[in-house]
Amino acid sequence: MFKNTFQSGFLSILYSLGSKPLQIWDKEVVNGHVKRPQDEDIQSNVLEIVGSDLQSVYITCPADPNATLGIKLPFLVMIVKNLKKYFTFEIQVLDDKNVRRRFRSSNFQAVTRVKPYICTMPLRLDEGWNQIQLNLTDLTRRAYGTNYVETLRVQVHANCRLRRIYFSDRLYSEEELPPEFKLYLPTQVYAKS
Repeated sequence: MFKNTFQSGFLSILYSLGSKPLQIWDKEVVNGHVKRPQDEDIQSNVLEIVGSDLQSVYITCPADPNATLGIKLPFLVMIVKNLKKYFTFEIQVLDDKNVRRRFRSSNFQAVTRVKPYICTMPLRLDEGWNQIQLNLTDLTRRAYGTNYVETLRVQVHANCRLRRIYFSDRLYSEEELPPEFKLYLPTQVYAKS
């Protein structure tokens, strides 16, 4: 999908404020929903993925099951809200041995397990909005002793709210981020007594 695109800086694959945030995504919804409510904390539209069963409610990118993203940028960043329910997401990468590897992170797992084609990892979310950052080069090397080549697929399961999912060439400080990549929490106004 992005294989022949020049990639540097930031490459966003989901933005909840776009006119069609799921344009390049497919969704699977059984006993749940994927919709765009207004989030009370950030006073903005977000993408909400909620379901009774994690496996049957998710969004996946690219939409075509035979296509791949072809994103070479090594850092994945997700801006996600903790809904205090089970939540999991999965990234499929290609390594320099031409093997497809999956990294699955879940907030209900306690230990990291490395199997030949999948590495499952615990995810700790703070209350409210979180920024999840994955160094895919480092993860691939540490789990499999191979080199990261590109990201093939991203899948986000219930239960969460998403603001943005993007890839970058390195980790950027808050000051370096473009304004539309920052999450603005409204300032509290306190009445004087």
